[in-house]
Amino acid sequence: TEHVAPLLQQAGLSAHFRLTPLSGGGNNRVYRIDCGGRFALLKAYFQHPGDPRDRLGTEFAFCQFAWNADIRIAPQPLACDRQHKLGLYEFIDGQPIKPGHITDAHVRQAMNFYLQLNTHKSDPAAAELHPGSEACFSLAQHLECVDRRLARLASLNRATPAGEAAGQLLDAHLLPLWSRLRLDVLSRAAQSQLTTDTPIALEDRCLSPSDFGFHNALATSAGLRFIDYEYAGWDDPAKTACDFFCQPAVPVPLEHLDWFVSAMTYGISNPQRVADRIALLLPVYRLKWCCIMLNEFLPVDAQRRSFARAHEDHEPRRFDQLQKVRRALELIPD
Repeated sequence: TEHVAPLLQQAGLSAHFRLTPLSGGGNNRVYRIDCGGRFALLKAYFQHPGDPRDRLGTEFAFCQFAWNADIRIAPQPLACDRQHKLGLYEFIDGQPIKPGHITDAHVRQAMNFYLQLNTHKSDPAAAELHPGSEACFSLAQHLECVDRRLARLASLNRATPAGEAAGQLLDAHLLPLWSRLRLDVLSRAAQSQLTTDTPIALEDRCLSPSDFGFHNALATSAGLRFIDYEYAGWDDPAKTACDFFCQPAVPVPLEHLDWFVSAMTYGISNPQRVADRIALLLPVYRLKWCCIMLNEFLPVDAQRRSFARAHEDHEPRRFDQLQKVRRALELIPD
């Protein structure tokens, strides 16, 4: 805690504080700070040589961009300590959205946030933002991203009962399904005259919150606020749309897909081409999210979970993840 007081002073807050750990963070340690009745949120970011991403720098810069553009849906960034990987943000007093409780109004608020961000994508400050984590700008890059994730899963830990079950699921289902799906995507792309290696035009790239969905939303009296921008940056709108509908924590019903795609592609040079790519990539991203859910079984990711949730028994969570993967696999056409 010796590094917290200087951070509070940077933000103009009292150096006398009380820390309260908050649950729910999967990658970092998160605390509410009470500074004599004024509240802030402190994030202590995970660090590991095997995961060199600058989570603090990415999130803080993206929130700064949003606030400088007068977009108040992201939390206000207050101060950061890059040496010790600490970020101080506005504390948002809101409630998580529960699975099965997503409404039309929620989806429209999410799209409004996306459109607000991208109204400012020609601003000089936007050029300073980096590509998002795993940003993809061609069909080939989308496919290669899944290739890499599956290759990483070859090193999953099979030494526990959950790990052995994960290995069997990978060998018997994910890998054969990906072989068939990859070939199908390439065939359908050729039929639709979608080139695999040509990157999308610069003007059609988007500013993406990246891990965008209602698992990272809080309902407040003033409407939804979105949090967690560790992976944010420039990306393909097709990836943003697919992630939005494929994230498993608070699933978005597919009945909203057509409207979402129509709103997202308004003003893009070739809206139908983007819509075609989203339709083509949706099963790819369903399988990618299966890989993400299996990260629990990889050494670095397991250490990140242990850092964020030091007192949790991780084996039951891993069995829960396997059940989620099995349910997600049922949504992928075979």
